[in-house]
Formats: sequence, structure tokens, C-alpha cells
Amino acid sequence: MTIPPLTVGSARFDWGRRTYLMGILNVTSDSFSGDGLLSQTDWVGAALAQALDQIRAGADIVDVGGESTRPGSLPLSLDEELYRVLPVIRALARATEVPISIDTSKAEVARQALAAGATIINDVWGFKLDPDMAQVAAESGAAVVLMHNRSRSQDAIQDAVVGGRYVGVQYDDLMQDIAREITESVALALAAGVAPTQIIIDPGLGFGKTVAQNLELIDRLGELRRLGYPLLLGPSRKSFTGAVLQLPVDQRLEGTAAAVALVIDRGADIVRVHDVAAMRRVVVVADAITRRPAPVAP
Repeated sequence: MTIPPLTVGSARFDWGRRTYLMGILNVTSDSFSGDGLLSQTDWVGAALAQALDQIRAGADIVDVGGESTRPGSLPLSLDEELYRVLPVIRALARATEVPISIDTSKAEVARQALAAGATIINDVWGFKLDPDMAQVAAESGAAVVLMHNRSRSQDAIQDAVVGGRYVGVQYDDLMQDIAREITESVALALAAGVAPTQIIIDPGLGFGKTVAQNLELIDRLGELRRLGYPLLLGPSRKSFTGAVLQLPVDQRLEGTAAAVALVIDRGADIVRVHDVAAMRRVVVVADAITRRPAPVAP
């Protein structure tokens, strides 16, 4: 199935030619991955420097988030989230033409982030948490990432090695349930007036899924290609790799690399990662194998 390209500002995403990299910029103090920037004195400067390093390493998108989504995390107020992300987005927009994504589920944060220079909304609740989000996206013309999510605080546990993860989450049929619930998010976007070519879907690795379910999702990812939208996957440093390896978050580079290679093999169009330089190498080799005979290097 051929998916039409997406143009975001001066960037064009030709789906199927190569895998694109989204760099993670956590403007938080409590990120599960241990890379939250808010604890630094000049956190805006630190965020800008990290983002520019990611771009030099090959990031095609920089994803700015101010609210932790780790299992068991507490919600953030609107004012605090705006305080964290807006100065970083403004600084980035002045420094680069690489598309900036705002990782938020609040419509007002998305609206102000877009005004500050973001061009993509990455909503981990797929437009289902804030009823105004779809309209903000439609009116702005932004590209959107709609993620599947069944996260519930009562299903989250904390492990001394692995960190937060979900247990006891039930699906009737994992892939059919994910496809149906993502389709509901897509319907919300389309009903509000978001163009189909502006939609990217994310099956939500690590969000309301057990270790076994995350592994199954990666193995069966190709089943979601039938939905007809580009696929984004975020396997970076996730607890399912920690659980398999029994390693803490700062020792999951190789586990992440394995997951990135496999989601590309199964059909991912974008991978969302912390370690851009290392994962770019994985992406280039995986693309050379899976997108023959003419891979296009980043």
C-alpha cells in the first residue's frame, strides 16, 4: 500500500523510502529514561544544545515534552507544562528548520506550542483525553501523531531494576483491539477536519501493555499497515527491554537497537529514540536490508 507523502514546513516525508528518526527531548524532572532536563540550571540552553546534537546526528524531527508519561507518573498542571515547553520550542524554532513536535495531550498546550513554532502534535492519548485537541489540530493544519493508550495507574507497578511497567492488562485480541481503538482516534481527527495525509499512528509501545504484549505488538506490527497510515514506534529504553534483559534504563542501548531493527522490518516509518547517533546507524543498516534495492540514507 502506497501512503501519500507528508510535508511539514520545508521537510518532506516520503513514506517507504527510508525510516525517519524522531529525537526525544524531555523537559521534565522525572522522565523514566533518566534524561529529564528540567533539573539543570539553564534547562532551556541544555534542551537546545541536546536538540541540535540530535539534529547533527540525524534526527528528522525533535519531539519536545514537558510532562512525564512513565507508568505511575502524576499529571502536570497546564501552567507548568506551558512554562516548561514554550521557551524550548521558541529557541528551537529560531535555531533550526527541522520539524518540532509537541508531545502533549492538552489542547491549550498544543495551541500555544504551534504558535511558538511546533508543526506536529504528538498526543499519547490519541485525541481521547482532551475533547478540544482534534479541533486545534484541524484549525492549525498541523501533522498529528495519534497513539494507542490503555494506561491505568492501578495497572502500574514499580520494579527495582526495570522501573515502572504495566501488569494484568487484558485484551480480547491485542492487534485487533489496538487497530480498532486507533481507528477511533483517526475518526475523531477526520471528523474535526484533519486531512488524512496529516495523520501518523502509533500503537503505543509501553502504554497500557504488559511485557509480553509489547513483544507481541512488535512481532505483529505489520498487521497495522492495513490501516493505511504511516507508523511511528517508540521502543527506546522501554521497560519491556529492561524486563527481558533484567537491566536498568541506562543499560538498554543494545535492547533498544534490537527493537528498532525489528520494528523497521515489520513496517515502522518513524522511530522515536533517545540515542539518535547510535540508532541512526541501526536505521541505515536496517533500511539497507529491508528497503532494497535503493535505500535512501538519512
